[in-house]
Order: sequence, then C-alpha cells, then structure tokens
Amino acid sequence: MVALTALASAACYALALVLAQIGLRGQSVLAGATVSLPTTALVLCLIGLVRLDPAGFEPRAAAIFAGTGLFFPVAVTLLSFQGNRLLGPNLAGALGNATPVFAVAFGILILSDHLTAQGAVGLASILGGVALLSIRGRLETRTWSAVSLAIPLAAAVIRGTAQPVVKLGLAFWPDPLAATVISYAASAFVMLAVSFWLGRGRPLLPDLKAAPLFGCVGLLNGASVLLLYSALSIGRVSVVAPLVAIYPLFTLAFSTVLLRGERLHARLVAGIAATVLGVVLLLAKG
Repeated sequence: MVALTALASAACYALALVLAQIGLRGQSVLAGATVSLPTTALVLCLIGLVRLDPAGFEPRAAAIFAGTGLFFPVAVTLLSFQGNRLLGPNLAGALGNATPVFAVAFGILILSDHLTAQGAVGLASILGGVALLSIRGRLETRTWSAVSLAIPLAAAVIRGTAQPVVKLGLAFWPDPLAATVISYAASAFVMLAVSFWLGRGRPLLPDLKAAPLFGCVGLLNGASVLLLYSALSIGRVSVVAPLVAIYPLFTLAFSTVLLRGERLHARLVAGIAATVLGVVLLLAKG
C-alpha cells in the first residue's frame, strides 16, 4: 500500500511537470502559479469541510503544517515552473530528483545519522547522473547555466526538508488530508499575496485559454502532495522518499507522448537513469 501510494504521487507530480511545460509557453511562471495553487487550495478546503473531523484538530500539528505551507508547495511550485521553462521537464525533473539526498544530509548534520558504503555509491551515481544531464551534443559540456540548474535543486532542498517536518506533524495529527489542506491554504495565501504585490493590486493571471491547464496542473500537484503525505503517514521516509523520487521516469514517458517535439538524447536518458538509481541506492535499506 505504501509503495503504490508513493508511486501514484510520483506519477501525478511527473504529469504536472509535463503539463506545466505546455502551459508555460508564452505565459509567466507567477501567472501560472496564481491559478494552480489557489485552485487546488479551494478544492482541498471544500473536501476538508466534508471529510475532516473538527474534534481531531491538533494545534501543534496544525502549526507545523501551516509553517511548512509557507514554503512547500508554494516555493516548489514556483521553482518547478521556472525550472520547466528554462530546462524542460526531463532535466528539471531529474535534478529535482535529488530531494532525498538533502533529506539524508539533513539527517547527518542534525540527527547524527551516518552514510553507509551503499549510500556513498548512490551519491556518486547521482553526481554522475547530474554530470550527464549537463551535457548536450558532442562538444557542449556546459549547456545550462549554473543559475538554471540551481533552480530545480533549490526546489529539491525545500521538498526534501518538508517531508521529515510534515512526518513530525503527522505524529501529532495522523491525518494526511488535514496536512495537505492546511499547507496548501498557507501556500495559496503566500502566492496570492505575492501575485497582488507584483501586480500592484491586481493578480497576475495567464490567458483565459491557459488558465484551465494551470488549474489541472495544480490539481495534479495537490493530488501528488496528498498521496505523498498519505504514504508518509503509514510508512518510513526512507521507504517513501526513494519511491517518490522515481518520478523522472514517469516524466520521460509522459513527455515522450505529450511533447513530441522534445528530443531525448542518449545522455539525457542515461543521466535520468543514473540519478534515479543513485537515489534508490542512497536510501534503500536491507
């Protein structure tokens, strides 16, 4: 059950990445996020009104969920949209696949965790995969700027930090729907505040034709987060994180079907495979 839930989360996130790439053609990142985040928050709140039990409210957990929501998913959504626009869904998705690496680093620094030999091999595989992903063509070895590559990596840092933090909140209030509703409500508030501020009193919105697509992207991201929190509520982070981290494989499949114009080079495929393999080796136990 944990594995299927985590894999479903990965698939939803991957499809959202690909659809976002389509929606961002001629649209700004902020405009897309202004539609996707509040739309999802509204739908989740409506579901929460029906499904959540007020008697189960736990203030400590709610504070953790809300605090997490100030950064995730809002910052990850903005960074993912921008990474998609600059790098395409395959490369952006593969770099974002480093999320569990930052979770392990957090464990080493804060929780006195240790890195096993298998973990070291996994980390080396990830570094090799990132190197392959940075190469395009026969002679070009630095196709992408450091800033462009840093965008999905920043999203990975935030996403990696959010998982153990939310896991802590779920220990107080073991309801993944509550975690998703509260975090998305906080993220939507931040997104609308930023949009109105940058728009000088008017929200930044995409074209009417693109708005439904961004709404779908938001709902897919929301489903991914809900499934992720559901998996975390019943499984260990070390099990859930590597399974969710295989989403670049789904991204590759979806983009091949939906983005027929995007060329998939052998190095790109090898880089995605090496990155995914590294994450699995890094966190797999036993």
